[in-house]
Amino acid sequence: MASNSQADAAKTQDNANDEFAKLSWRERISYGAGDLAQNLIFGTIGSMLLFYLTTVYGISAAVGATIFLVVRWVNVFWDPWVGAFVDKHNFKSGKYRPYLVYCGIPMTIFAAMLFLPIDAVRGSILYAFIAYLATALIYSFVNIPYGALNASLTRDNDEVSTLTTVRMTEANIGNLLVYTFLPLFVQMASPNPQSKDIGFFGIHMNLGDYTSPKAGKAYFLVMGIYMIIGFIMLMCTYFGIKERVLPTEKESAAVKYSDLWYEFKQNKPLQVLGSFFLIGFTFMFFGNTVWPFYMQYNIGHSEWMASINLVGSIPGIFLVFLWPIIRKKIGKRQFFYAFLALFIVGTLVLWIWSMPSFKDSTALGYTGRFLQQWGITAATGYMWSLVPEVVSYGEYKSKKRVAGIINAIMGLFFKIGLALGGIIPGYINAFFKFDGTKTTQTSGALMGIQWSMIWLPIIFALIAMWIMSKYTLSDADVKRMNEELNAERKAHEV
Repeated sequence: MASNSQADAAKTQDNANDEFAKLSWRERISYGAGDLAQNLIFGTIGSMLLFYLTTVYGISAAVGATIFLVVRWVNVFWDPWVGAFVDKHNFKSGKYRPYLVYCGIPMTIFAAMLFLPIDAVRGSILYAFIAYLATALIYSFVNIPYGALNASLTRDNDEVSTLTTVRMTEANIGNLLVYTFLPLFVQMASPNPQSKDIGFFGIHMNLGDYTSPKAGKAYFLVMGIYMIIGFIMLMCTYFGIKERVLPTEKESAAVKYSDLWYEFKQNKPLQVLGSFFLIGFTFMFFGNTVWPFYMQYNIGHSEWMASINLVGSIPGIFLVFLWPIIRKKIGKRQFFYAFLALFIVGTLVLWIWSMPSFKDSTALGYTGRFLQQWGITAATGYMWSLVPEVVSYGEYKSKKRVAGIINAIMGLFFKIGLALGGIIPGYINAFFKFDGTKTTQTSGALMGIQWSMIWLPIIFALIAMWIMSKYTLSDADVKRMNEELNAERKAHEV
């Protein structure tokens, strides 16, 4: 009996140290639950906060955009420090996993407090700023370690590709819950409900005014529920995965804050991918931020938002399995070219939909949103599969595995993109005299919303194509580097 136990223990240890491990479906799904969690918790902020602040909460578009701007500048200096801290420290229960628990709890609470529905804080710029800053700072201690876990489960490139499709499927389920059902649930809980056709097989629902100052309780109720579910998903990740590809104690002890600048300087694939992250998430969050404004004012059918988003969510959930197939058929860079082009086509269809003679056509809304979301979810989703190979490239060059620092850099570009996606539309709204207290907007304000929803995202998509043309790290390069790194590590263990 004892010998069998020892054999089982040895087998478990070997599996834990297998840097080319084949992941179980339980582990893939458990890891992807973290993406679902972060979309439920932080995605709600990216999608609804500016709309909430400038309508329900009662501050101007310019002030809301400025809050976003200041907090993101703080993140520019905060995230690199978090990445170095995470790479340098270890817990008894793991290197990256424990942050999901220790920092997930306060993040959940702070995110809900952003929508606190009491008159004492309504319209307070200071409260909005402090609440958003606290949420953003603690979010870094969840997002960066979670991203580092992606490169810590296995070196197997095919496994990373499969893991990416699984995690992005779950991430897009989170997007479905955020961008489709969240506005619907808020409207259902908002005051002054009226029966409205939601544009889906003639279904009518009682929907309230979610732009009213009295809708604060509806936002807080729905957001609170989303936060709790998100934390439960983080716990699924914590208990369901194993960390295998980790830096040695010597490597961890040698990590310095300055490694971030060195890593970024010498890692050319990191520079390209980081730039792509920045541009990609900027125009992605342009659409997420402006979509409620576009539906409410340019189209005039906010009651259709949930049903059109439901159709738009289909590619990100049910067509993700095609990503690795398409990538193998047409290549890494061509994958991004194709889907960014698809995004542009879908965006142009949404522009046509806003013309007076087409506003009542749900078919154009369904088609445009489907194509747009298929393109953007594929382009911004599949690029996460390139992060582990960028980590390996950095390890190959510097002989340090600093997954936390590299994910801090990626997270920084992601968050700057997220911020710009909220900041720029806010300033554009302010420049074009958008007034959140009015039910109808001037033609100038409508043009400002159109620029944020249609033309600037198209320009950014074209820039993203050019950036990806500079990414030269091939699959053969990645395989060779990982095999050499694994052989070196085993040689040192002997």
